[in-house]
Amino acid sequence: MCGPETNLAEAAGLMWGYDCGILPVVADDGKVIGAITDRDICMAVATRNQLASEIKVSEVMSGAIHACRAADDVKQALKVMEREQVRRLPIVNDDGKLQGILSIRDIVLRAEDGHGKRHSEIGHEDTVGALKAICADRRPEASQRSSRKSEATQAWGHTTPFSLISARDALRAVVNSCGG
Repeated sequence: MCGPETNLAEAAGLMWGYDCGILPVVADDGKVIGAITDRDICMAVATRNQLASEIKVSEVMSGAIHACRAADDVKQALKVMEREQVRRLPIVNDDGKLQGILSIRDIVLRAEDGHGKRHSEIGHEDTVGALKAICADRRPEASQRSSRKSEATQAWGHTTPFSLISARDALRAVVNSCGG
C-alpha cells in the first residue's frame, strides 16, 4: 500500500518489489481512499512532461473505491468486479481499513472445473462470465476499435503489425529510469 503523497517512482518500486499491479492508497488513519495501478503510472508518465518521481499518487489515483468485506460471499465480490469492470477489490473491515486484496486471478485459480476437482462455490462458467464483463469495452469508440482489430486479425493473422509493450515492461522501465 502507499499514501497519496507517495510519488509514482516509489509506487512503481513497491509494485515491482511485491510483484503486483495495484496498490491501495491509504490515508493516515488506515482507511482506503483509492487505488493506483501499473497502468495508471505508465499513462501518467507517458502523457505528462514530468519524471515519475515528480508526480504524486494523489494526482493520478482512482478515488472510486469498490471494495468488499472479508465476510462477503465470493459471488458478491465477483458481481462487484463485473459491474465495476475491475480485476481487483480491496478487502476492508467495518472501519474501511485495508485487510487485503481479492483479485480475479485468486477466484479463477480456485474455481471448480465442473468435475468437482476444487472445493469452491464459484465455477468456471461464473469466472468466464465475470472475465467477459470485466474485459468488455467501456466506451463506444473502443467497440469500433475492436471491430477494426477483428478485421486486422483476419487480414494479417494477428491484431497489429507491431509489437505492443505491456504495462509490466513499462513499469520496469519507470523503475529502472529512477535508479530502482
